[in-house]
Amino acid sequence: MQIIKSIQNRIYEVRGERVMLDFDLATLYQVETRVLNQAIKRNMNRFPKDFMFRLSKEEFEDIQLQIEATEKSMSSQFVMTYSKKRPKTALPYAFTEQGVAMLSGILNSDKAIAMNIAIMRAFVEIRRILIQENDLKEQLKQIKERIGEHDAQLNQIYDAMENLLDEKASQRKWEERERIGFK
Repeated sequence: MQIIKSIQNRIYEVRGERVMLDFDLATLYQVETRVLNQAIKRNMNRFPKDFMFRLSKEEFEDIQLQIEATEKSMSSQFVMTYSKKRPKTALPYAFTEQGVAMLSGILNSDKAIAMNIAIMRAFVEIRRILIQENDLKEQLKQIKERIGEHDAQLNQIYDAMENLLDEKASQRKWEERERIGFK
């Protein structure tokens, strides 16, 4: 379970896709990032644009801010072991879930296979959590609608009660008025 949490911390939202970065994958597969990228370049035809893309400078800066924030909140070295050796000009590759699955075809070590299985489980777990979130959002929306209906009904009841009280008060005033005429 710890490994899946570690992997989930390395999954980012970029361009509307959940992706993992090349240096995170290299860390998980226990290979150097350049070795991973060399294997990818030798098999570029396996990675269309919807499986893998290179981050823009702005996207990478945003992710670096997320990484720094996560590193500050996490103390375990196992959870956050990022490679700091990346050249400043080199932008990382981002792999979608399908791209990570395709990596299993080019990285054939036992460690890579085991890690790929864990990564797929992490993606599935994230998808399950998002589905649950959507269900909760729908339930909250329904509750708000019901409460809104109840508010309207309660307002009608309060208005009716005020009208009754106003009628009683005016009737009491009428009965308690000073009588004129013969006594």
